[in-house]
Amino acid sequence: MDLNKYTYNFFLILFSLIPISIIAGAAVSMINILIIDFSFVILLFYKRDYFFLKEKTIIYLFILYAYLIFNSFISIDYSEGILRNFGFLRIIILFVAINYFFLNETFFKKVFKSWTLIILVVLIDVLIESFTGKNILGFGGEIYHNRIVSFFKDEPVVGGYLNAFYLIIIGFLLNEFKENKNFLVILLSIIFIISILLTGERSNTIKAIFGISIFFILYKNLNIKKKVIAFITMILLIFLLVLNSNFLKVRFVFQINHLFNQNNIYFKLYDSGFEVFKKYKLLGVGNKNYRVETCNDANINEKYICTTHPHQIYFEFLSEHGLIGTLIILSVFYKLIFSKILETFRENNYVKIGALIYLILVFTPIIPTGAFFSDHVLTLFAINLAIFYASDKQLNVFKKFE
Repeated sequence: MDLNKYTYNFFLILFSLIPISIIAGAAVSMINILIIDFSFVILLFYKRDYFFLKEKTIIYLFILYAYLIFNSFISIDYSEGILRNFGFLRIIILFVAINYFFLNETFFKKVFKSWTLIILVVLIDVLIESFTGKNILGFGGEIYHNRIVSFFKDEPVVGGYLNAFYLIIIGFLLNEFKENKNFLVILLSIIFIISILLTGERSNTIKAIFGISIFFILYKNLNIKKKVIAFITMILLIFLLVLNSNFLKVRFVFQINHLFNQNNIYFKLYDSGFEVFKKYKLLGVGNKNYRVETCNDANINEKYICTTHPHQIYFEFLSEHGLIGTLIILSVFYKLIFSKILETFRENNYVKIGALIYLILVFTPIIPTGAFFSDHVLTLFAINLAIFYASDKQLNVFKKFE
C-alpha cells in the first residue's frame, strides 16, 4: 500500500470513526461508509488495482449481490426492498477497502487502538447508566422500561453494539500483549460480559457468554486451571447481579421461564414467519417485504403478526427469500465463513478468531435476532466479516501485495 500521507490520514480518520458513526445513527453511519466507498473506488481507479476481483471471496459476494438484485424484481412490492438490495454493493466495497488498508499492519493497529478507546468509553458509559439511571450525556431513564440505551439515546441496542466489537477488541489486545497482561485482558472480558448483561438484552447476553467461553477455550496462552477460574468467576458474578436486581430478574428469570410458553411473543412471530414461508415457499415475499404481507388487511391469516420482520434470522430468510433464496444466502456464507472454522480455530490470530465467533453466533438458531439486512445489523456483520479476512494475510483479498 503506497499512499501519500494525506490519503493515508484521510482514510485512517474515516475508518477510526466507524464505531462513532454507528452510534450517531444509521444516516451518519451510511454517510461515513459511502465516503469510504467512493473515495476507495477513486483510489482503485487511480492505482489500477483490479486483480482482487478474481478472488473467490469477491466472486461469492457478487453472487449474493446478483441474487439480491434478482430478489428485488420478484418481491411482492419491489419498491420496499430495492434500495436495500442494490445498496448491498456498499458492503462489498467496504469489505474490499478494509482488506486493502488493513493489510498494512501499522494502519491496522492505529485503527484498532482508536476502536478500543471508543468501545471502552461506551463500556464505561453503560456501567455509569446502570448505576445512576442516566448515561454521561443524560440519556436513559424510563425509556424502554429502564433498559440501558447509553449513547444510542432512544434505542436499546448498545448490548448488540458491544457484542459486535468486544471479541475483536479482546483478540487485538491479546495479540498485542501476548502473555504479559493476560489477567487484565481476562478481567476486561468479564467486564464486557457484565456490561452486556446489564443492558437487559437477553439474546446478546446469551451470545456474549457463549462467545467469550468459546474464545478462551481456544486461547492457547492460558492453562486450563486459569480458564476454569475465569469462567466460574464470570458465572458467579452473573448470578449475583441477576439475583440482586429486580430488572434483571424480570428480563432473565421471569421472561426466560415463559420462553417455552405457547403464548410467548417470539414463538408467535416465528409462527407468523413460517406462515408467510408456506405461502411463498420457493422465492419468498422479497427482502423487506415481510411487513407488506403481514400488515395487509386483505391477507386473512390469524397467525400473521404485523411487524417488520419475524425476529429470527432463519424465519426471516425463509419468509422473505424462500427455499431458493435461503439456500443461496446460506451457501455463500458457508463458503465465506463456516468452511474456514477448523483452520481458524487452529491458529493464534485472536482478532480473526474473535471475528469468526461473532459471525458464527449471528446464525444461532431459535434465539431472536434483528433483521439481518437492516443497516445496523448488516453493518456490524460486514465489519466482522471484513476483519475476519483482512486480519489474515493468507485470506486477505490483497495478499498479492505481500
